[in-house]
Amino acid sequence: MAELLSQSEIDQLLNNVKSGVDENASTSHEKEVIPYDFRLPNRISKNQLRILRNIHEAFAEGLASFFVSKLQSIVNVNVTSVDQIYYSEYVLSVSNPACLFAFEIQDMDIKGVIEFSPELAFSLVERLLGGNGLGTKQTNIITPIEQKILGVVVERAMEDLEKAWQAIDNFEFKLDRFEPDIDFAQITSPSESVLLISFEIGFGEMSYMMNICFATYAFDPILAKISSQKFSSIRPSKYKGTTSQEIIANKVYDAEVPVKIEFGKTKILLKELLALDKGDMLKLETKTSDEVVVKIDNREIFWGRVGVVNNKKAVKVTRKLF
Repeated sequence: MAELLSQSEIDQLLNNVKSGVDENASTSHEKEVIPYDFRLPNRISKNQLRILRNIHEAFAEGLASFFVSKLQSIVNVNVTSVDQIYYSEYVLSVSNPACLFAFEIQDMDIKGVIEFSPELAFSLVERLLGGNGLGTKQTNIITPIEQKILGVVVERAMEDLEKAWQAIDNFEFKLDRFEPDIDFAQITSPSESVLLISFEIGFGEMSYMMNICFATYAFDPILAKISSQKFSSIRPSKYKGTTSQEIIANKVYDAEVPVKIEFGKTKILLKELLALDKGDMLKLETKTSDEVVVKIDNREIFWGRVGVVNNKKAVKVTRKLF
């Protein structure tokens, strides 16, 4: 007669079967194979990509400040992605006609393009000319006048790129030319890899795309400089050897502040004010020997005495007001 199993033994067997299925599933998941393309080696490591992303986030902040000052409206510029792809893949993603500005890094043999989506290009032109940026255009072709207007934005972008890339070294970004067709940009061969940084530019509820594409075949000197320094301590090369406190102090010392001198006060009637003429004199309540108030940014800060230095009127600060 066959042996009968108790209910507890049956439950134990079922639990073992379930756990066995789960173990097999987790094992198969751990052994999942990720394809690797030997034609496109990762020239830029993940850590270097993170550093480059932070550099271009700083660039995005500078460009957003420029748009805010020029357009007098809230503008957001955000980095959406930083990728390594084939140049041929990037070429296929560009619209035709396009709005491309080719540039290069001087003495580095590195070329790149800044791509504005047609919608962004036309919106920028209209906004820079005083419109609301919501107009439409029958054709996507960028006219020479529109190229000149957009050139102002690209020139500023070159300056902001130089400032952002100072975290690595002092590079000179130079605008080369405008291209309406990606086939004529020719920054590298189709089989080479490129670094593609994508941005989202928001004007209120409207958002547009902008791309910066770098040819990476000559990136080795830049990658070597990125690898030789820690990201936590990365800063513009001109500030090497100085502390953050010294950098901030130097900026504060160079800041301009308005200074005003209050020589005295008096009261006159309105009819006397209307009757004033050139050469008339007003008698103040203070004497020439009294101290005067020195105002910094419209705040009374110091007492001072009026005098002459090198045949020029001057005020000597004598003491603090408080």
